[in-house]
Amino acid sequence: MHIQDSHWQAAVVSDGEGRLGAGGRSAPLRVDAQRNLEHVLRAAREVFGELGYGAPMEDVARRARVGVGTVYRRFPSKDVLVRRIAEEETSRLTDQARTALGQEEEPWSALSRFLRTSVASGAGRLLPPQVLRVGVDGDDPAGARGQAPEAGMRGQAPEARVPQQRQAGQPDLRVVEPRLSVDDLDDPGAVELLEVVGQLVERAREAGELRVDVTVADVLLVIATAAPSLPDAAHQAAASARLLDILLEGLRSRPA
Repeated sequence: MHIQDSHWQAAVVSDGEGRLGAGGRSAPLRVDAQRNLEHVLRAAREVFGELGYGAPMEDVARRARVGVGTVYRRFPSKDVLVRRIAEEETSRLTDQARTALGQEEEPWSALSRFLRTSVASGAGRLLPPQVLRVGVDGDDPAGARGQAPEAGMRGQAPEARVPQQRQAGQPDLRVVEPRLSVDDLDDPGAVELLEVVGQLVERAREAGELRVDVTVADVLLVIATAAPSLPDAAHQAAASARLLDILLEGLRSRPA
């Protein structure tokens, strides 16, 4: 899932919904064009979920059964398509986190429900890489133990071990990159996701059910790690459930 940060810079282009008409407004798509767009988006989610965001546009076109020119007419560059898919998945994860917060009274139940729902949906394979590199308020284990953390969410966190996606779509924990601050993100949806998941993490931590060194980025990494892409759907579901059970046990605090 690794892509360069430049992929996430805003671009003045069509948003993929249609060609820009007079005054910058998008013209409605014809029925066949709308159908092609839906095929492209579905194919992109599948291809990027299986191979990571490094997969070429030609693979997306083949999966969608359209010419690569059709893909580029809707998305002028790969960066635009990648951003579209990542924003959709980020929004889906945020909705799942809000649902867990609103419907589960017990902090651990809320956190585990969010993780199980998100892993089952496969959204973790399409997370923007930046959200796995952000240190947010409450992520400092020292601060969680009552010591003074860095001031707010605006402090730049030190370098830490963070994942990059391999070509096969799985994280490579050997890669070390500098962590980001929330202010480094140019995607409001990603910021919102971090805030909502942060509430789940903080509630579970305050209840004494979550290890004090577990961060928001750790929770999102669990989602990305526990959603393998396997050729057999039943095997994939069973493997994901088993792996998530193991990871959840690793997140829980233990009596002193």
